[in-house]
Amino acid sequence: MHESSKIALSMLRDLSLFKWYVIPLFAVVVYMYAVEVERKNWSLVLAGITVAGIDWMLEVINALFLHFSGFSAVWTEIGPTAYQVFVGLNIETFFMFCMMGITFGKMLPSDKNLKIFGIPNRWALGAFNSLFCVFVEIILNKANVLVWNYSWWNFPNIPLIVIFGYSLYFFGSYYVIDVPEMKKKILAPALLWGINIPASILFISLGWI
Repeated sequence: MHESSKIALSMLRDLSLFKWYVIPLFAVVVYMYAVEVERKNWSLVLAGITVAGIDWMLEVINALFLHFSGFSAVWTEIGPTAYQVFVGLNIETFFMFCMMGITFGKMLPSDKNLKIFGIPNRWALGAFNSLFCVFVEIILNKANVLVWNYSWWNFPNIPLIVIFGYSLYFFGSYYVIDVPEMKKKILAPALLWGINIPASILFISLGWI
């Protein structure tokens, strides 16, 4: 097992790591959602919950990858944290993903047909925002707090990180924002968390993640 995996596992869901700054961070997340609920911006609220759900599902899969490979997850977070949720996710990062769907959703033009440099704005912004987020991850990787141990998921081979990482977040949230029927808006996050919660309980109880 890679040393980074051992470090992440040593911190996994260890409450002794708790730091008080988690409380104001959580308050910021709650405030952001409360503002959109007050404004009845249900599309943004559901987009935020969708992004958080996509991330949680990917983190469960990533943790399972470590369990079955016995070597390393695809990505591993080993920096200082107040709580290590999974080997590839700490509480600070999860709060960020909870806010990301709302934050980037606010950047979308109201006109879905508007083009940016001749490209439909959803595709253009989805690609740009994905590349921007991967750029941030590269910095975190260079700082040795986000570890990539596989050549196919590492700099400079970043296409998989863009396609199977951040593009899922953005295009998933854009779908929730743009689909007109409220039932379909609710369906995406409901399905994600309907799978995430029982799967997490099962795999944690088995000691797999």
